[in-house]
Amino acid sequence: MALIKSISGIRGTIGGRAGEGLSPLDVVKFTAAYGSWIKKNSPGRNKTIIVGRDARISGEMVDSLVTGTLVGLGMNVINIGLATTPTTEIAVQKEKAAGGIILTASHNPKQWNALKLLNEKGEFLSDKDGKEVLEIAGKEDFVFAEIDDLGTVTKNENYNCIHIEDVLRLQLVDVEAIRKANFTVAIDCVNSVGGIILPELLKALGVKNIKKLYCEPNGYFPHNPEPLPEHLTEISRLMQTEKADVGFVVDPDVDRLAIVCEDGSMFGEEYTLVSIADYVLSHTPGNTVSNLSSTRALRDITRAHGGTYTAAAVGEVNVVAKMKETAAVIGGEGNGGVIYPASHYGRDALVGMALFLSLLAKEKTKVSVLRKKYPEYYISKNKIQLTPDIDVDLILSEIKVKYKNEEINDIDGVKIDFPDKWVHLRKSNTEPIIRIYAEAHSQKEADALALNTMEVIRKLAEI
Repeated sequence: MALIKSISGIRGTIGGRAGEGLSPLDVVKFTAAYGSWIKKNSPGRNKTIIVGRDARISGEMVDSLVTGTLVGLGMNVINIGLATTPTTEIAVQKEKAAGGIILTASHNPKQWNALKLLNEKGEFLSDKDGKEVLEIAGKEDFVFAEIDDLGTVTKNENYNCIHIEDVLRLQLVDVEAIRKANFTVAIDCVNSVGGIILPELLKALGVKNIKKLYCEPNGYFPHNPEPLPEHLTEISRLMQTEKADVGFVVDPDVDRLAIVCEDGSMFGEEYTLVSIADYVLSHTPGNTVSNLSSTRALRDITRAHGGTYTAAAVGEVNVVAKMKETAAVIGGEGNGGVIYPASHYGRDALVGMALFLSLLAKEKTKVSVLRKKYPEYYISKNKIQLTPDIDVDLILSEIKVKYKNEEINDIDGVKIDFPDKWVHLRKSNTEPIIRIYAEAHSQKEADALALNTMEVIRKLAEI
Protein backbone atom coordinates (compact mmCIF):
# COMPACT_ATOMS: atom_id res chain seq x y z
CA MET A 1 0.00 0.00 0.00
CA ALA A 2 1.14 3.55 -0.64
CA LEU A 3 -0.04 7.03 0.38
CA ILE A 4 1.73 10.13 -0.92
CA LYS A 5 0.89 13.60 0.37
CA SER A 6 1.98 16.65 -1.59
CA ILE A 7 1.05 20.29 -2.05
CA SER A 8 -1.06 19.40 -5.09
CA GLY A 9 -3.15 16.79 -3.29
CA ILE A 10 -3.07 13.23 -2.01
CA ARG A 11 -2.34 10.10 -4.03
CA GLY A 12 -2.39 6.47 -3.03
CA THR A 13 -3.38 2.88 -3.69
CA ILE A 14 -6.92 1.84 -2.86
CA GLY A 15 -7.37 -0.38 0.21
CA GLY A 16 -5.35 -1.24 3.28
CA ARG A 17 -5.15 0.48 6.63
CA ALA A 18 -5.86 4.17 7.07
CA GLY A 19 -2.70 6.19 6.58
CA GLU A 20 -1.02 3.42 4.60
CA GLY A 21 -3.14 3.51 1.44
CA LEU A 22 -5.86 5.74 0.07
CA SER A 23 -8.56 4.52 2.43
CA PRO A 24 -12.03 6.10 2.76
CA LEU A 25 -10.84 7.71 6.00
CA ASP A 26 -7.92 9.33 4.19
CA VAL A 27 -10.19 10.59 1.41
CA VAL A 28 -12.53 12.19 3.95
CA LYS A 29 -9.67 13.66 5.98
CA PHE A 30 -7.95 15.40 3.09
CA THR A 31 -11.21 16.52 1.49
CA ALA A 32 -12.20 18.06 4.81
CA ALA A 33 -8.82 19.78 5.05
CA TYR A 34 -9.18 21.23 1.57
CA GLY A 35 -12.78 22.31 2.18
CA SER A 36 -11.78 23.94 5.47
CA TRP A 37 -8.98 25.81 3.68
CA ILE A 38 -11.44 27.00 1.03
CA LYS A 39 -13.89 28.25 3.69
CA LYS A 40 -11.09 30.18 5.36
CA ASN A 41 -9.57 31.70 2.23
CA SER A 42 -12.33 31.98 -0.37
CA PRO A 43 -13.10 35.57 -1.47
CA GLY A 44 -16.61 36.52 -0.42
CA ARG A 45 -16.87 33.12 1.28
CA ASN A 46 -17.69 31.41 -2.02
CA LYS A 47 -18.76 27.86 -1.15
CA THR A 48 -18.97 26.25 -4.60
CA ILE A 49 -16.59 23.40 -5.47
CA ILE A 50 -16.36 21.58 -8.82
CA VAL A 51 -15.82 17.81 -8.67
CA GLY A 52 -14.83 15.80 -11.75
CA ARG A 53 -13.29 12.35 -12.13
CA ASP A 54 -11.60 10.02 -14.57
CA ALA A 55 -12.95 6.53 -15.26
CA ARG A 56 -11.00 4.61 -12.62
CA ILE A 57 -12.70 1.62 -11.02
CA SER A 58 -12.53 3.33 -7.63
CA GLY A 59 -13.79 6.64 -9.00
CA GLU A 60 -17.45 6.33 -8.05
CA MET A 61 -16.57 5.33 -4.49
CA VAL A 62 -14.09 8.17 -4.04
CA ASP A 63 -16.54 10.60 -5.67
CA SER A 64 -19.22 9.73 -3.11
CA LEU A 65 -16.81 10.26 -0.22
CA VAL A 66 -15.53 13.58 -1.53
CA THR A 67 -18.97 14.95 -2.38
CA GLY A 68 -20.45 13.86 0.96
CA THR A 69 -17.60 15.40 2.92
CA LEU A 70 -17.88 18.73 1.11
CA VAL A 71 -21.64 18.81 1.70
CA GLY A 72 -20.97 18.04 5.36
CA LEU A 73 -18.72 21.09 5.52
CA GLY A 74 -21.49 23.27 4.12
CA MET A 75 -20.00 23.47 0.62
CA ASN A 76 -22.09 23.41 -2.55
CA VAL A 77 -20.83 20.84 -5.07
CA ILE A 78 -21.23 21.01 -8.83
CA ASN A 79 -20.44 17.47 -9.93
CA ILE A 80 -19.48 17.31 -13.61
CA GLY A 81 -19.15 13.52 -13.67
CA LEU A 82 -16.66 11.78 -15.95
CA ALA A 83 -14.42 14.61 -17.08
CA THR A 84 -10.80 15.30 -17.95
CA THR A 85 -8.48 17.30 -15.74
CA PRO A 86 -8.50 20.30 -18.13
CA THR A 87 -12.31 20.09 -18.39
CA THR A 88 -12.57 20.35 -14.61
CA GLU A 89 -10.16 23.28 -14.58
CA ILE A 90 -12.28 25.10 -17.15
CA ALA A 91 -15.47 24.37 -15.17
CA VAL A 92 -13.99 26.06 -12.08
CA GLN A 93 -13.41 29.21 -14.12
CA LYS A 94 -16.80 29.25 -15.84
CA GLU A 95 -18.77 28.54 -12.67
CA LYS A 96 -16.71 31.14 -10.75
CA ALA A 97 -16.26 28.43 -8.14
CA ALA A 98 -14.04 28.64 -5.07
CA GLY A 99 -12.04 25.65 -6.23
CA GLY A 100 -12.19 22.15 -7.61
CA ILE A 101 -11.15 18.57 -6.94
CA ILE A 102 -10.17 16.21 -9.74
CA LEU A 103 -10.36 12.54 -8.83
CA THR A 104 -7.55 11.00 -10.86
CA ALA A 105 -4.17 9.41 -10.33
CA SER A 106 -3.11 10.60 -13.77
CA HIS A 107 -0.75 8.06 -15.40
CA ASN A 108 -0.63 5.68 -12.40
CA PRO A 109 -2.04 2.12 -12.72
CA LYS A 110 -5.64 1.19 -11.90
CA GLN A 111 -5.08 0.50 -8.18
CA TRP A 112 -4.20 4.16 -7.65
CA ASN A 113 -6.45 7.16 -7.21
CA ALA A 114 -5.88 10.71 -6.08
CA LEU A 115 -7.39 14.05 -5.17
CA LYS A 116 -5.91 16.87 -7.27
CA LEU A 117 -6.73 20.22 -5.71
CA LEU A 118 -7.50 23.43 -7.61
CA ASN A 119 -7.82 27.06 -6.53
CA GLU A 120 -10.45 29.56 -7.66
CA LYS A 121 -8.60 30.09 -10.96
CA GLY A 122 -8.86 26.42 -11.85
CA GLU A 123 -5.10 26.02 -11.31
CA PHE A 124 -3.14 23.77 -8.96
CA LEU A 125 -2.45 25.10 -5.49
CA SER A 126 0.72 27.06 -4.81
CA ASP A 127 3.39 25.67 -2.51
CA LYS A 128 2.19 27.92 0.32
CA ASP A 129 -1.48 27.00 -0.08
CA GLY A 130 -0.77 23.30 -0.46
CA LYS A 131 1.28 23.25 2.73
CA GLU A 132 -1.54 24.98 4.58
CA VAL A 133 -3.98 22.26 3.46
CA LEU A 134 -1.55 19.57 4.64
CA GLU A 135 -1.20 21.34 7.99
CA ILE A 136 -4.98 21.42 8.46
CA ALA A 137 -5.14 17.71 7.61
CA GLY A 138 -2.37 16.93 10.09
CA LYS A 139 -4.21 18.72 12.89
CA GLU A 140 -7.60 17.36 11.76
CA ASP A 141 -8.85 20.88 12.42
CA PHE A 142 -12.31 20.52 10.86
CA VAL A 143 -15.64 22.06 11.82
CA PHE A 144 -18.60 20.50 10.03
CA ALA A 145 -21.88 22.25 9.29
CA GLU A 146 -25.05 22.12 11.39
CA ILE A 147 -28.12 20.51 9.84
CA ASP A 148 -29.55 23.73 8.40
CA ASP A 149 -26.20 24.69 6.85
CA LEU A 150 -25.39 21.53 4.91
CA GLY A 151 -24.30 22.05 1.33
CA THR A 152 -26.02 20.98 -1.87
CA VAL A 153 -25.11 18.84 -4.88
CA THR A 154 -25.86 19.83 -8.47
CA LYS A 155 -25.00 17.64 -11.45
CA ASN A 156 -23.84 19.24 -14.68
CA GLU A 157 -22.56 16.84 -17.31
CA ASN A 158 -22.40 19.40 -20.12
CA TYR A 159 -18.80 20.43 -19.59
CA ASN A 160 -17.33 18.04 -22.14
CA CYS A 161 -19.33 19.89 -24.79
CA ILE A 162 -18.40 23.27 -23.31
CA HIS A 163 -14.71 22.32 -23.34
CA ILE A 164 -14.89 21.25 -27.00
CA GLU A 165 -16.66 24.47 -27.95
CA ASP A 166 -13.91 26.45 -26.25
CA VAL A 167 -11.25 24.58 -28.22
CA LEU A 168 -13.07 25.23 -31.52
CA ARG A 169 -13.17 28.96 -30.74
CA LEU A 170 -9.39 29.26 -30.40
CA GLN A 171 -8.07 31.54 -33.14
CA LEU A 172 -5.28 29.17 -34.18
CA VAL A 173 -7.53 26.11 -34.45
CA ASP A 174 -8.37 25.91 -38.16
CA VAL A 175 -11.41 23.64 -38.41
CA GLU A 176 -11.83 24.21 -42.12
CA ALA A 177 -8.22 23.24 -42.91
CA ILE A 178 -8.54 20.09 -40.79
CA ARG A 179 -11.81 19.12 -42.48
CA LYS A 180 -10.33 19.60 -45.94
CA ALA A 181 -7.28 17.50 -45.06
CA ASN A 182 -9.59 14.49 -44.60
CA PHE A 183 -7.30 12.92 -42.01
CA THR A 184 -7.62 9.37 -40.72
CA VAL A 185 -6.86 9.66 -37.01
CA ALA A 186 -6.16 6.81 -34.59
CA ILE A 187 -6.61 7.29 -30.83
CA ASP A 188 -5.75 5.24 -27.74
CA CYS A 189 -7.67 6.48 -24.70
CA VAL A 190 -6.63 3.68 -22.28
CA ASN A 191 -10.30 3.04 -21.34
CA SER A 192 -10.72 6.31 -19.47
CA VAL A 193 -12.41 9.66 -20.03
CA GLY A 194 -10.48 10.37 -23.22
CA GLY A 195 -12.67 7.70 -24.82
CA ILE A 196 -15.68 9.95 -24.22
CA ILE A 197 -14.36 13.35 -25.25
CA LEU A 198 -11.67 12.73 -27.89
CA PRO A 199 -13.99 11.18 -30.52
CA GLU A 200 -16.42 14.07 -30.02
CA LEU A 201 -13.64 16.62 -30.39
CA LEU A 202 -12.39 14.99 -33.58
CA LYS A 203 -15.89 14.93 -35.07
CA ALA A 204 -16.31 18.61 -34.21
CA LEU A 205 -13.00 19.31 -35.96
CA GLY A 206 -14.31 17.67 -39.12
CA VAL A 207 -12.42 14.38 -38.82
CA LYS A 208 -14.63 11.64 -40.25
CA ASN A 209 -12.27 8.68 -40.14
CA ILE A 210 -11.52 7.86 -36.48
CA LYS A 211 -9.88 4.58 -35.51
CA LYS A 212 -10.59 3.93 -31.84
CA LEU A 213 -8.44 1.89 -29.50
CA TYR A 214 -9.51 1.40 -25.87
CA CYS A 215 -12.22 4.06 -25.77
CA GLU A 216 -14.54 2.30 -23.31
CA PRO A 217 -14.44 4.38 -20.07
CA ASN A 218 -14.49 1.45 -17.65
CA GLY A 219 -11.18 2.02 -15.81
CA TYR A 220 -9.65 -1.30 -16.88
CA PHE A 221 -6.43 -0.05 -18.41
CA PRO A 222 -5.31 -2.49 -21.14
CA HIS A 223 -1.68 -1.44 -20.80
CA ASN A 224 0.41 0.76 -18.54
CA PRO A 225 -1.49 4.08 -18.79
CA GLU A 226 1.59 6.29 -18.99
CA PRO A 227 1.89 7.23 -22.70
CA LEU A 228 5.49 6.12 -23.22
CA PRO A 229 6.75 4.35 -26.38
CA GLU A 230 7.17 0.97 -24.69
CA HIS A 231 3.45 0.98 -23.79
CA LEU A 232 2.15 1.99 -27.23
CA THR A 233 2.90 -1.02 -29.42
CA GLU A 234 -0.76 -1.65 -30.28
CA ILE A 235 -1.51 1.80 -31.66
CA SER A 236 1.80 1.62 -33.50
CA ARG A 237 0.52 -1.48 -35.33
CA LEU A 238 -2.92 0.09 -35.79
CA MET A 239 -1.37 3.09 -37.57
CA GLN A 240 0.04 0.79 -40.23
CA THR A 241 -2.90 -1.58 -40.66
CA GLU A 242 -5.46 1.25 -40.86
CA LYS A 243 -3.17 3.58 -42.84
CA ALA A 244 -3.86 6.39 -40.39
CA ASP A 245 -2.30 9.82 -40.92
CA VAL A 246 -1.65 10.51 -37.24
CA GLY A 247 -2.20 8.84 -33.88
CA PHE A 248 -2.91 10.41 -30.51
CA VAL A 249 -2.52 8.79 -27.10
CA VAL A 250 -3.62 10.32 -23.80
CA ASP A 251 -3.25 9.36 -20.16
CA PRO A 252 -6.35 8.60 -18.01
CA ASP A 253 -7.09 12.27 -17.18
CA VAL A 254 -6.16 13.63 -20.63
CA ASP A 255 -3.61 16.29 -19.70
CA ARG A 256 -0.72 14.56 -21.51
CA LEU A 257 -0.56 14.00 -25.26
CA ALA A 258 1.66 11.58 -27.18
CA ILE A 259 1.72 11.63 -30.97
CA VAL A 260 2.32 8.66 -33.29
CA CYS A 261 3.63 9.03 -36.85
CA GLU A 262 1.90 7.50 -39.88
CA ASP A 263 4.52 4.74 -40.04
CA GLY A 264 3.88 3.71 -36.43
CA SER A 265 7.01 5.38 -35.04
CA MET A 266 6.79 7.68 -32.05
CA PHE A 267 6.85 11.44 -32.62
CA GLY A 268 8.42 11.73 -29.15
CA GLU A 269 6.65 13.06 -26.05
CA GLU A 270 9.18 15.89 -25.75
CA TYR A 271 8.28 17.04 -29.25
CA THR A 272 4.53 17.37 -28.63
CA LEU A 273 5.16 20.76 -27.02
CA VAL A 274 7.98 21.66 -29.43
CA SER A 275 5.85 21.20 -32.57
CA ILE A 276 2.80 22.96 -31.15
CA ALA A 277 4.97 25.82 -29.87
CA ASP A 278 6.47 26.16 -33.35
CA TYR A 279 2.97 26.52 -34.80
CA VAL A 280 1.84 29.01 -32.15
CA LEU A 281 5.02 31.11 -32.39
CA SER A 282 4.77 31.28 -36.18
CA HIS A 283 1.44 33.10 -35.74
CA THR A 284 1.84 34.84 -32.37
CA PRO A 285 5.52 35.54 -31.65
CA GLY A 286 6.42 35.65 -27.98
CA ASN A 287 8.05 33.82 -25.10
CA THR A 288 7.93 30.20 -23.97
CA VAL A 289 8.47 28.23 -20.77
CA SER A 290 9.07 24.57 -19.93
CA ASN A 291 10.55 22.84 -16.92
CA LEU A 292 14.26 22.24 -16.39
CA SER A 293 14.03 18.58 -17.41
CA SER A 294 12.42 19.27 -20.79
CA THR A 295 14.19 19.25 -24.12
CA ARG A 296 16.40 22.11 -25.28
CA ALA A 297 14.59 21.97 -28.63
CA LEU A 298 11.91 24.34 -27.27
CA ARG A 299 14.59 26.92 -26.50
CA ASP A 300 16.00 26.55 -30.03
CA ILE A 301 12.58 26.93 -31.67
CA THR A 302 11.70 29.92 -29.49
CA ARG A 303 14.91 31.75 -30.31
CA ALA A 304 14.45 31.01 -34.01
CA HIS A 305 11.12 32.85 -33.79
CA GLY A 306 12.71 35.79 -31.95
CA GLY A 307 11.29 34.97 -28.53
CA THR A 308 12.82 34.29 -25.12
CA TYR A 309 12.79 30.85 -23.53
CA THR A 310 12.75 30.49 -19.73
CA ALA A 311 13.12 27.32 -17.67
CA ALA A 312 10.94 26.72 -14.60
CA ALA A 313 11.25 24.33 -11.70
CA VAL A 314 9.64 20.93 -12.32
CA GLY A 315 5.90 20.87 -11.63
CA GLU A 316 2.93 22.35 -13.50
CA VAL A 317 2.31 25.02 -10.86
CA ASN A 318 5.89 26.26 -11.30
CA VAL A 319 5.64 26.30 -15.09
CA VAL A 320 2.39 28.27 -14.92
CA ALA A 321 3.87 30.81 -12.51
CA LYS A 322 6.86 31.36 -14.79
CA MET A 323 4.61 31.63 -17.85
CA LYS A 324 2.63 34.41 -16.19
CA GLU A 325 5.82 36.14 -15.06
CA THR A 326 7.30 36.12 -18.59
CA ALA A 327 4.01 36.61 -20.49
CA ALA A 328 4.65 33.35 -22.37
CA VAL A 329 2.32 32.60 -25.27
CA ILE A 330 2.88 28.83 -25.00
CA GLY A 331 4.54 26.51 -22.51
CA GLY A 332 4.30 23.20 -20.75
CA GLU A 333 6.27 20.11 -19.89
CA GLY A 334 8.26 17.59 -21.87
CA ASN A 335 5.91 14.76 -20.91
CA GLY A 336 3.43 15.84 -23.57
CA GLY A 337 1.84 18.55 -21.44
CA VAL A 338 0.78 21.61 -23.48
CA ILE A 339 -0.26 24.79 -21.65
CA TYR A 340 -1.82 27.39 -23.93
CA PRO A 341 -2.88 30.58 -22.08
CA ALA A 342 -5.26 31.59 -24.88
CA SER A 343 -7.36 28.68 -23.56
CA HIS A 344 -6.40 28.33 -19.88
CA TYR A 345 -3.39 27.79 -17.63
CA GLY A 346 -3.43 24.01 -17.48
CA ARG A 347 -2.03 21.07 -19.47
CA ASP A 348 -4.66 20.19 -22.03
CA ALA A 349 -4.44 17.34 -24.54
CA LEU A 350 -7.57 18.54 -26.37
CA VAL A 351 -6.00 21.90 -27.10
CA GLY A 352 -2.80 20.11 -28.10
CA MET A 353 -4.62 17.83 -30.55
CA ALA A 354 -6.53 20.66 -32.20
CA LEU A 355 -3.42 22.83 -32.62
CA PHE A 356 -1.34 19.91 -33.93
CA LEU A 357 -3.99 18.93 -36.48
CA SER A 358 -4.15 22.57 -37.60
CA LEU A 359 -0.37 22.57 -38.02
CA LEU A 360 -0.42 19.26 -39.92
CA ALA A 361 -3.22 20.42 -42.21
CA LYS A 362 -1.39 23.61 -43.11
CA GLU A 363 2.00 21.92 -43.59
CA LYS A 364 0.43 19.34 -45.95
CA THR A 365 3.05 16.75 -45.08
CA LYS A 366 3.43 13.47 -43.20
CA VAL A 367 3.90 13.48 -39.44
CA SER A 368 7.26 11.69 -39.74
CA VAL A 369 8.48 14.39 -42.15
CA LEU A 370 7.25 17.13 -39.82
CA ARG A 371 9.19 15.55 -36.95
CA LYS A 372 12.45 15.83 -38.90
CA LYS A 373 11.96 19.60 -39.07
CA TYR A 374 12.87 20.00 -35.39
CA PRO A 375 16.29 19.95 -33.65
CA GLU A 376 17.33 16.40 -32.78
CA TYR A 377 17.91 15.73 -29.09
CA TYR A 378 17.86 12.57 -26.97
CA ILE A 379 17.19 12.31 -23.24
CA SER A 380 18.60 9.76 -20.80
CA LYS A 381 16.69 9.30 -17.53
CA ASN A 382 18.43 7.66 -14.59
CA LYS A 383 18.64 7.65 -10.81
CA ILE A 384 21.30 6.82 -8.27
CA GLN A 385 20.48 5.17 -4.93
CA LEU A 386 22.14 6.66 -1.87
CA THR A 387 22.07 5.76 1.81
CA PRO A 388 19.93 7.74 4.29
CA ASP A 389 22.99 9.14 6.08
CA ILE A 390 24.32 10.89 2.94
CA ASP A 391 23.76 14.65 2.78
CA VAL A 392 22.23 15.04 -0.69
CA ASP A 393 22.15 18.85 -0.48
CA LEU A 394 25.88 18.89 0.25
CA ILE A 395 26.55 16.69 -2.79
CA LEU A 396 24.54 19.02 -5.02
CA SER A 397 26.50 22.00 -3.65
CA GLU A 398 29.77 20.26 -4.43
CA ILE A 399 28.51 19.50 -7.95
CA LYS A 400 27.92 23.22 -8.47
CA VAL A 401 31.47 24.00 -7.39
CA LYS A 402 32.92 21.30 -9.65
CA TYR A 403 31.11 22.70 -12.70
CA LYS A 404 31.31 26.39 -11.74
CA ASN A 405 32.64 27.33 -15.17
CA GLU A 406 29.48 26.04 -16.87
CA GLU A 407 26.02 27.60 -16.91
CA ILE A 408 24.31 26.50 -13.67
CA ASN A 409 20.62 26.69 -12.72
CA ASP A 410 19.78 25.73 -9.13
CA ILE A 411 16.10 26.68 -8.80
CA ASP A 412 15.24 22.98 -8.69
CA GLY A 413 18.20 20.76 -7.87
CA VAL A 414 21.17 21.51 -10.11
CA LYS A 415 21.11 21.78 -13.89
CA ILE A 416 24.42 22.10 -15.74
CA ASP A 417 24.16 23.52 -19.26
CA PHE A 418 27.09 22.67 -21.50
CA PRO A 419 27.30 24.23 -24.98
CA ASP A 420 25.87 21.15 -26.71
CA LYS A 421 24.19 19.17 -23.90
CA TRP A 422 22.87 19.37 -20.34
CA VAL A 423 22.42 17.32 -17.20
CA HIS A 424 19.84 17.92 -14.46
CA LEU A 425 20.11 16.48 -10.94
CA ARG A 426 17.07 16.46 -8.63
CA LYS A 427 16.83 14.94 -5.18
CA SER A 428 13.76 12.97 -4.18
CA ASN A 429 11.66 14.31 -1.33
CA THR A 430 10.60 10.82 -0.25
CA GLU A 431 13.69 8.60 -0.58
CA PRO A 432 17.50 8.91 -0.64
CA ILE A 433 17.98 9.06 -4.40
CA ILE A 434 19.10 11.61 -6.97
CA ARG A 435 17.31 11.61 -10.31
CA ILE A 436 19.59 12.36 -13.24
CA TYR A 437 18.32 13.61 -16.59
CA ALA A 438 20.77 14.21 -19.42
CA GLU A 439 20.22 15.42 -22.98
CA ALA A 440 22.52 15.48 -26.00
CA HIS A 441 22.41 15.20 -29.79
CA SER A 442 22.58 11.38 -29.66
CA GLN A 443 21.35 8.74 -27.23
CA LYS A 444 24.92 7.51 -26.81
CA GLU A 445 26.12 10.96 -25.77
CA ALA A 446 23.17 11.46 -23.39
CA ASP A 447 23.73 8.08 -21.73
CA ALA A 448 27.46 8.78 -21.43
CA LEU A 449 26.82 12.16 -19.80
CA ALA A 450 24.41 10.60 -17.31
CA LEU A 451 26.83 7.78 -16.45
CA ASN A 452 29.72 10.20 -16.04
CA THR A 453 27.62 12.36 -13.70
CA MET A 454 26.61 9.33 -11.67
CA GLU A 455 30.29 8.42 -11.27
CA VAL A 456 31.04 11.94 -10.02
CA ILE A 457 28.22 11.60 -7.46
CA ARG A 458 29.53 8.23 -6.26
CA LYS A 459 32.99 9.67 -5.71
CA LEU A 460 31.60 12.67 -3.81
CA ALA A 461 29.40 10.38 -1.70
CA GLU A 462 32.22 7.85 -1.30
CA ILE A 463 30.00 4.93 -2.29
